[in-house]
Amino acid sequence: MKKLNPGLPLEQMQSEITALKSQIQVLEQERAALTINDDVIASENDSPLAIVEAYRRQARENAQLFAELKGIDDAITALQTQLQHKHGELARLPYKLRQIDQQQQLEEAKKLAQVHAERINEIAAELTKEIRLLKACADQLSPLYWQVYYKPFITGFKTISVPYVRSDGEVWNIVNRIV
Repeated sequence: MKKLNPGLPLEQMQSEITALKSQIQVLEQERAALTINDDVIASENDSPLAIVEAYRRQARENAQLFAELKGIDDAITALQTQLQHKHGELARLPYKLRQIDQQQQLEEAKKLAQVHAERINEIAAELTKEIRLLKACADQLSPLYWQVYYKPFITGFKTISVPYVRSDGEVWNIVNRIV
């Protein structure tokens, strides 16, 4: 049997179901036409053994007919199995389509998040560079600033941090890197 193909259009699946139903109906009509005149006549008073013998006799006399009827019955059974499978696929199809749609939305959102994460990391690198340049200026000015104003020029460099986005492939993590 075929596996569920989410790309298969709904209309095509419905047309396959219609075709299966139509073929089953044709086979049932053909079977009915073959058996119209071949019913074994058994009365209610016949013993079970007599009824069995009558059907066996008819099967021996019409072996080709009964082989054809058996083939038709087997074909009907196979087509009904396929029909049930198609109905099952059709019932699962909306869920599968929703799942595929969610996966596509997720992939698009991940790509957008990746762009933002890369930009954050670029800005963080620039900010880290600027903070280090500012600290270098402060280190040069602080001794003179202490002498003139009796206080530090800039404080808090030990606790300055910038955000950084990292990923292990599945989970993204935003960490603060101390500059």
